[in-house]
This record gives sequence, C-alpha cells and structure tokens, in this order.
Amino acid sequence: REAVAAAHAPARLLDLGDALVMPGLVNAHTHAAMTFLRGVADDLPLMDWLTQHIFPVEKHLTPDIVEAGALLGCAEMLRTGTTAFNDMYLIQDATYRAVNTAGLRCLGGEGIFGFPSPAYPDADAGLALVRRLHETWRHNPRIRQCVTPHAVYTTSPELLQRCQALAEELDLPLHIHLAETTTETAQCQQMFGQRPVPYCHGLGLLTPRATVAHAVDLTDGEMDLLASTGAAVAHNPESNMKLASGAAPVPQMLARGIAVGIGTDGAASNNSLNMFTEMTSCAMLHKLRCMDPTCAPAQTVLDMATLGGAAALHWPGLGQLAPGCPADLTALDLSAPNMQPMYNPASHLVYAATGHEVRLTMVAGEVLYQDGRFSRFDYPALVAQMRDVRRWVLDKLGR
Repeated sequence: REAVAAAHAPARLLDLGDALVMPGLVNAHTHAAMTFLRGVADDLPLMDWLTQHIFPVEKHLTPDIVEAGALLGCAEMLRTGTTAFNDMYLIQDATYRAVNTAGLRCLGGEGIFGFPSPAYPDADAGLALVRRLHETWRHNPRIRQCVTPHAVYTTSPELLQRCQALAEELDLPLHIHLAETTTETAQCQQMFGQRPVPYCHGLGLLTPRATVAHAVDLTDGEMDLLASTGAAVAHNPESNMKLASGAAPVPQMLARGIAVGIGTDGAASNNSLNMFTEMTSCAMLHKLRCMDPTCAPAQTVLDMATLGGAAALHWPGLGQLAPGCPADLTALDLSAPNMQPMYNPASHLVYAATGHEVRLTMVAGEVLYQDGRFSRFDYPALVAQMRDVRRWVLDKLGR
C-alpha cells in the first residue's frame, strides 16, 4: 500500500474498509430491457412462454418501454457487480441510450427475425437498421454492435447467410440463440433437414466471430464442430433450468477448448440479472448433472464469468485487472456474515456471495454505483416509471 500511495497522486481516494476488489463480471447473454416482463409469465415451457405470453406483449413495444426496462436492467447489473454485457433485443437503439446513461459496456444487436418486429417491417429493413445502429454508435467507447439473428426457427437460410455476410462486411461479431432445446432441434430437422449446429455451420455462421447462446442440445460431434470453428458459447444455467430446456454440457465443452461465458438470459426467464447467483447455479448444476463434485470448480466458474464473458463479447481486456486493461471492477464487503471467515476468495465469490455484498462498481475508472447510490441516473424516479410500465403490460395482456 505504501509503495502504491507513493507512486500515484489520485484525484479521489476511496476507503472501502474490509473489501475484496475483483474484475467486473461480464454477462455473456441477456435481454436487458426484458426486466419490464419479470414475473409476468412463469413456470412454462420455452415455446409456450414465448408465443403465448412474451411475443404478444412485445409486438406493442415502444422505445420508451425498452429504454426504461434496459435502464432498470443496467441498475440491477451495476448493483450486483456486472460491468459489461452481451445484449440482444428489439428497438435496440433505446437500449443503447439506457446503456449510455448508466455507463456500462455493452455489445448489442437488434434481433433479426424473418417476420416484422416493432422496429422494422421486414428483414431488409431489419438489416438496414443494423447498419444505421452501427454508424450511430460506432464511436461510443462503451457500446459495440453485433449482428444478432434471433434463432434458426425464426429465420430462414437466406436470412442467416445475409446476417453472416453483414457481420463479415462490417467486421462485427455475430450472436444467435442455438441448440437451446430438443424442441428447437426437432423443428430445425423438420424445417431444414439438419440439427441446429450443423445447419448453421453449413450456412457459414460458425466462425471465431460467433457466439452461440445456450448450446444445450449438443452431440459429441457437434461439440467437436464448435471447437473447430472457434465459436464461443454463452451458457445460461438458471434460464435453462427454469424453462426446463436442459443442462448444457459445459465441462465437456471446456475440455475441448471452447470459450464459454456465463449469461443470465433475460429477467423474464431467469428472473434476475445477478451474475453471482448465476455462478452458484452454474457450479451446482454441473456437479449434479455429472455426479462429480470436481467437474465445475470455483475458479473455473469464476473464470467463465469474467474471462469467458470477455471471449463471448469478443472484447479483449475485459474480465481481468491487469496493466493496460480497462479499470472495470467491483468491490464486495467482506464484513458481511456470509463472507466470514475468508479461506479462499474464489470459493466465496462462487458459493457464498449473493451479489448484494457489492459496495462499488466502476467502469473505465468511473464509479457508477456505490453503497446504494447510482451516480448517473435517478433510481427512485426509475422505480416510479416502472410502475407505469407494469400497468401498460397488464393492459396489453388484458388483465
């Protein structure tokens, strides 16, 4: 401490007492704005959840609803130590405005469908919108664009190839839901004659610029294929468990050298954006699935939530505290009862922490959250706004 103090003249000195400082967590896959749908439809299979409850509300979306939901998502992530996230949603420009307000880092993309969305009337307009978003936000240091076709069952082969071509042209990452359920696999086989992973590989989507979300229903050969392409995986344990989608074969993917990050998915299917509880779930799920308490050790899971997330965002330097890397960090209160005594920090972070020990979250050296206060926006006003959003959702559902 004395050597550091002598070598630097800080503009501000923060005394956090007995605290653990660590890299900010990186959420590898989410839909931040979907906080406005948290708890609106629970305990349902994925396709029923989507088609009967989520899509009917989303067809009425407005930029104001998306921006409010995304800002609430940013608040939740800052409060629980996340500094960067990979986002896919609708009317994405509104999410970027929320991110710009809150100060996190975001790799995001407008969800591309083969049918009209609230943001565009057809696929041509959707791809044109991706171009406009890239031009609008490309100079923002905390917001990066990716191309995000939604899934194999909401697109066509031609549309997926056009998405890949656009990602190559603009030199952007590509992010897609893939192999999430056995139902998706059956649909893909019925529609296109192949399972999802070889189908997308045949269309050229699986490259080092790709991140696939979920990757639950995989064969050994498909894991080998993912490894050979250099694609990254965003693992979403709590959403996959809640929707009974299955458990992704994460230890097997890691053994093949596949880069795996951890994501929360959206708050409508999780129902939180808390990466600390997601780490706990990840470790426990795979120990049980494999019947092996050694298959998902704490350090491996912590690495997935930091360095693995950076790989899933294709954003070098995130997820670590090292010379030349961004000052993106979080600090936890070690005086909390569940954090005592301290033997192994990685163990505490994965198995004991809840996320609400977080006292401070910083991005690019700027304190965005400290001890219950958000530095860039009025949180009580946001809570009041979400009450209005709730009434809007209930109206759209006819409740």
